[in-house]
Amino acid sequence: MTIKEAQHQADNWIKTYGVRYFSELTNMAILTEEVGELARIMVRTYGEQSFKESDKKSNLADEMADVLWVLLCLANQTGVDLTDAFQKKLAKKTNRDGKRHHENEKLKNSNS
Repeated sequence: MTIKEAQHQADNWIKTYGVRYFSELTNMAILTEEVGELARIMVRTYGEQSFKESDKKSNLADEMADVLWVLLCLANQTGVDLTDAFQKKLAKKTNRDGKRHHENEKLKNSNS
C-alpha cells in the first residue's frame, strides 16, 4: 500500500463509518496523545522504566498504527499530500545530511 492509498483509505473510512473528521485541533491533540502512548511503550521496552500492569497489554505496532492513522487524517483535512511531502523531505535530508552522518565520529564509535 502506498502512502497515497493509505490517505485514501483513511478518508473512505471516515466518510463511511466516522461521519466526519474531528476538527484539526482535536486531531492534533489526539495525535499528541497517541505519540505519548507510543513513547510509554518505547521507554518501557527500550528504556529504563519497567512495565506497569496496565502497560503489559499494549502493543508497539498498534500504537505506531494509531499515530499513522491520526497523521493520515490530519493530512487529509489540511490538504497535504504526504507522498509529495515525504519525497521533498527525503530530498532535503539527503542534500543536507548526505555526508554528515558518515562523518560523525559519535556514530562511528557507537556500540550499537
